[in-house]
Amino acid sequence: MGKADADPRYERLSKVLKEARQAKKVTQVQLGAALGKDQVWVSKFEVGRRQIDVIEFLDIARAIGVDPCRLLRRIGD
Repeated sequence: MGKADADPRYERLSKVLKEARQAKKVTQVQLGAALGKDQVWVSKFEVGRRQIDVIEFLDIARAIGVDPCRLLRRIGD
């Protein structure tokens, strides 16, 4: 699925996660390392080239240090 074909909520998800990461001053490299992934993996979901599942979402939120429920509320608005 290309970025243009994606549900707009995926774009919001990517944006919210990226903003949360940046607000916590966590780099893509640091986040990837915390998740056992590389920087490219983080970049792909932040730009919408890769979708993440709910378990990955929870892991990402926790690795950034933010409440996943709070992030979900921002995505659903």
